[in-house]
Amino acid sequence: MLDMVVDGLCLLISFENFVAIFFGVGLGITLGAIPGLSGLMAIALIIPITFYINPTTSIILLIAVSKGSIYAGGIPAILINTPGTPADAATAIDGYPLGLQGKALKALKMALYSSVIADTFSDLVLITVAGYLARIALKFGPPEYGMLIVFSLTIIASVSGRSIMKGLISAAAGLFIATIGLDPVEGIPRFDFGIVELYEGISLLPMMIGLFAFSEVLRQSEEKIVEKKKIVFLPISDKREDNIVTKSDMRRCMRPIFSSALIGTFIGTIPGIGPPVAAFIGYGQAKKHSKNPPPFGEGNIEGVAASEAANNATCGANLIPLLTLGIPGDATAAVLLGAFMLQGLAPGPFLFQKHGPVVYSIFLGLILCNAAYLLLGTIAIKISRKICNVPKTMAIPVILILCCVGSYAINSSLFDVKIMFLFGMVAYFMDKLGFAVPPMIIAFILEPIGEQAIRQSLLISQGNPIIFFTHPIALAFIILTIIFVALSILMGRREKKGVN
Repeated sequence: MLDMVVDGLCLLISFENFVAIFFGVGLGITLGAIPGLSGLMAIALIIPITFYINPTTSIILLIAVSKGSIYAGGIPAILINTPGTPADAATAIDGYPLGLQGKALKALKMALYSSVIADTFSDLVLITVAGYLARIALKFGPPEYGMLIVFSLTIIASVSGRSIMKGLISAAAGLFIATIGLDPVEGIPRFDFGIVELYEGISLLPMMIGLFAFSEVLRQSEEKIVEKKKIVFLPISDKREDNIVTKSDMRRCMRPIFSSALIGTFIGTIPGIGPPVAAFIGYGQAKKHSKNPPPFGEGNIEGVAASEAANNATCGANLIPLLTLGIPGDATAAVLLGAFMLQGLAPGPFLFQKHGPVVYSIFLGLILCNAAYLLLGTIAIKISRKICNVPKTMAIPVILILCCVGSYAINSSLFDVKIMFLFGMVAYFMDKLGFAVPPMIIAFILEPIGEQAIRQSLLISQGNPIIFFTHPIALAFIILTIIFVALSILMGRREKKGVN
């Protein structure tokens, strides 16, 4: 193994590999910071370039784009309340309130540091225990997937705002909206109301842009703007400690960062789940264990650290089932699978035997990618700081344009723009009535995965729900769900007693 590591290092150390790393990370950050665009889009565009370069450089280039885009999705989430990717919806919950308090730079820097730490942790796990974790992930079938999603839904209570009942109503609405479109098992249209565009269901990103960004445009426009004063979209605090990540901040965030890194690494090894689920589970666990003010949802730096750590920790872990079993964990991994095949590298159990030095050169390249986006991310923060100084009268129209362009760019559909406007107005009135938006998003993301897994399980067992109790991993998730719900109820009662 040591010989392959040394050979891999020799393959990695070249000028073209360093150029590929910095170009890929820079391109990923640029596209990831623009709502509606994504690293997956960039990867698909540059794959033809990889025909003309060597395997190590081509794979590292594609992975660098992916890493940069996943991190950069948190930038618009913090600055304009618009998650760049679905995985960054949890980041916006506390990131944007910190921005409103003049602490946008602190939030951006914490997002960067937690992303790098968790991503590096995940890469080290990939390098050391890839095969073992892949074998665990291989044991996940429909019952395990179904109960994992049920367990994930329990975090709704932790992001429900001040009223759990209103949070549950919001989640129920998200579950219903997710059922619009083709039935995942029978392929029959549901709740399409005769609208052809609804056959494929509601697109996630236009919905998120509406719920977070357009609704914020409506709220900001509602406020009175005094023409004589330069009222900026986000204030910047004059206090130095509000613009940096202090040692105290890092100490209080280390626990949620590593906890979320473990969660993200585990979720990343399971094909089909993805960063959004990891981000919300990490966020929920951080809120559950935190004892530091302010409350989550009102600008707690731990919320930013936890969500960004969890979604970035899936980066390295997603490669575990891909490289060891030849099973792509998500859409990005599927594109990477195609890139491997084009280079004559067939992912699977024999990849390490036949192409060991190339594999380890890619592993070492992952670590260099993290160093690159630490550097380029710092530059991106300095550039994005200028957004905070833009007056509202200029920022609001620009954000509105970005909302429209981002919604249209996903499917080149004006219908998605209409969806964005609709959900923006829905979120605006939800805020007025005291309903939390995050439970709706969580339920919407988890419903398709959970529904398909549970229905497949019941088809296998001919309708007998005992199947969920006869699979040890599924049973473990059921027990964890019961424990989590019981603890949430007990903590809720204690808080009520404390208030009284």
